[in-house]
Amino acid sequence: MKVKPGIRDVLWMATGAVVLLVCILVVLHFHKDQDPTAQLAFKARRVDLVGRMQLDLASASEAEKSAVLAITDQDSQTFADQARAASAEVEQERRELGELLITGGSQGEKDLLAQFTEAFAEFQRVDNELLALAVKNTNLKAYSLAFGPAATALNEMNAALSRLVAANADLPDAKSMMLLAFGAQTSALRIQTLLPPHIAEENDKKMDELEALMATEDAQVRKNLDGLAALPKFSNDLELATATARYAEFSKIKTQILALSRENTNVRSLSISLNQKRKVMLACQVTLSALQEAILAEPIAGVTYGTPVRPRRW
Repeated sequence: MKVKPGIRDVLWMATGAVVLLVCILVVLHFHKDQDPTAQLAFKARRVDLVGRMQLDLASASEAEKSAVLAITDQDSQTFADQARAASAEVEQERRELGELLITGGSQGEKDLLAQFTEAFAEFQRVDNELLALAVKNTNLKAYSLAFGPAATALNEMNAALSRLVAANADLPDAKSMMLLAFGAQTSALRIQTLLPPHIAEENDKKMDELEALMATEDAQVRKNLDGLAALPKFSNDLELATATARYAEFSKIKTQILALSRENTNVRSLSISLNQKRKVMLACQVTLSALQEAILAEPIAGVTYGTPVRPRRW
């Protein structure tokens, strides 16, 4: 005679089977987690990602400095693009590491990655501001104008006035003429010597002071040129006309120079690179080093590092 199991017995059997399956899965999962080979591979992946982040961060910083120091717009833009690309690699690696730490890793590692994320966000903010300035090269352009077209125009003005003086040295009013010509030349040269300090200056107040000095000298140049033009002999003189035209050209270029100098993109980008960027870069690297050490310090059953636990005795 066969005894058929009741509904209660079937339920108990099904429940027992489910419990057994869950236990098996837990054991398998626990065994997988405790497998030294799997643990070593998981550790190696995380350490590799941190190492790549350190290298790409250094590459981004190096490219940024090259962008700041480059002397052409094209080179600055090329290095700026390289810096942004390296920074994007760091961000991608940061995300990959974050995904790995979700499945494993200590809370300390997650906290360190969170600290890096915050520091790296500041790194990117500073970089965006810095690189946008670096590619403009306004100070370099101002120097190029000052020592190029502006210097040429002023040299031509001085040459014309020198010819004027030489050609009329025997006139009765030669002394007055010479004083006016030399006065114009001297004041113009003073303006020229004030341009490089203005381009290099970071402080707006000091720029104002330099421009005030230039304005004083400019007024003196114009006064002397007008004084020469007021002399009957020179009202229609070709050399004086040339000198006046060249000084007008110099003044126009000077206005461009001062505008570029005021933007101060090279000076500002260099200052940011040496101060804000250096500090945030250090914060990122210190955090990554701590994170790498934390990952390497994770114990793995059956695996030792350095000196064996039980050194062999001879």
